Amino acid sequence: MSNRLFQGVIHQMRDAVDRVFGVIDDNGVVIACSELVKIGEMRQGVRDELAYTSDAVTSGGYTYKPIGTGSKWEYIVFIEGEDKNAEKIATLLAVSLSNIKNLYDEKYDKSSFIKNIILDNILPSDIYIKSKELRFNAEETRVVFLIKFHSKSDVLSFDMVQNIFPDKNKDYVISTGEQDIVLVKEIKPNTDIREIEKIAKSIADTLNSEFYVKVSIGIGTVVDNIKDLARSYKEAQVALEVGKVFDTEKNILSFENLGIGRLIYQLPTTLCEMFLQEVFKNGSLDSLDRETLMTIQCFFENNLNVSETSRKLFVHRNTLVYRLEKIRKLTGLDLREFDHAITFKVALMVKRYLTTKPIKY
Repeated sequence: MSNRLFQGVIHQMRDAVDRVFGVIDDNGVVIACSELVKIGEMRQGVRDELAYTSDAVTSGGYTYKPIGTGSKWEYIVFIEGEDKNAEKIATLLAVSLSNIKNLYDEKYDKSSFIKNIILDNILPSDIYIKSKELRFNAEETRVVFLIKFHSKSDVLSFDMVQNIFPDKNKDYVISTGEQDIVLVKEIKPNTDIREIEKIAKSIADTLNSEFYVKVSIGIGTVVDNIKDLARSYKEAQVALEVGKVFDTEKNILSFENLGIGRLIYQLPTTLCEMFLQEVFKNGSLDSLDRETLMTIQCFFENNLNVSETSRKLFVHRNTLVYRLEKIRKLTGLDLREFDHAITFKVALMVKRYLTTKPIKY
C-alpha cells in the first residue's frame, strides 16, 4: 500500500522537480520513482550505508535521505545529483512523504486504529464502522500485555518487542510512552491464563537475554470483541500498579490473579485510613520494630504454625511465643487466632497501599 501511496505523490510532484527522484524500502528496493523503469532496482549498498544515520548521504550521482521512526529508518528518499540543491530537495521530500504516510496510517493503519481504541480516542459507535473499513476482524479472541521497561537500551523498546512479534496482521505492537509498550495479541479461544502468563514470561526472558533489559508485564483479561480492548488495557495497567504495591518480586502480573490486593486498590483512601485507625488504635502499628514485623511476616508465611516459624527464624519456640504476646499487648490482636491474623494481614496490606500511593485507573 505504501508503494502506491508514494508513487501517487511522486507522480504529482515530478513536473515540479526537474530531476529523477524516488523511494527505496527497507530491503533496498526502489518501490516508487519518477522514472518508472527504475522501480524494482536494488540499492543494497545505500541501505547498509544509511543503516544507523538520519543524515543525507551522497553516492553514485544521487543524494539519499532516510525517513521513518524508531532506531532504524523505514524508507529512503533519493534524488539525482550530489549538490546542495539535491540535499535540500531530498530533505523536503523526506519530510513531505513522511507526513503524508503518517496521515495515511492514522486513517488506514490497523495499529493506529487499535491504539485509538485502547486509549479511548474513538467513539464506541465508530469502532465497528472503522473495523469494516479496515477489514478488521472485530470478534477475534485477543489479550492485552502492557510491557513496562525498567532500563534503557540503544535499541528502542518498540523495536525490541516488534522484533519478537513480526506478524503485523495478528499481533499489534503499540508505543504508549517512552518506557511503555502495549502488545495486543491474538490467541486461541479458551486459552488458559497459565498459557498466557507463559507468553509474558517468554517476552520478559527474551528481552533480558537479547537486549539486557528488565521489564514488568501486566496482563488484562481475554476479550473476544474489539470494543473491550480498552478495558483489557486498563486491567493490565491496574495489574502493574497492584503488583508494584503487593507483589514487588513478581515481574509477570495478571489482572485475574491479583487477589485481595485488587480489592484494596479499588477502595477509597479515606475508607482505608478509617480501617487502620479502627484496627491499630493510638498508632500501635508504628510502635512495631523491623524485627517484629519480619517475625509477623514469617508467621503468616508458615500458616500461623508456631513450631515451623520458630525453626525458620532459628529461635526457640518460647521466644516466638513471647514475641507474639508482645504484639498482642501492643495491638490487641492475637495472631494465633485466625480472625485476628486475617485482620492484621489485611491491615498491613492497606498500610502498604497507603504508603505506596499507586496510580488509580
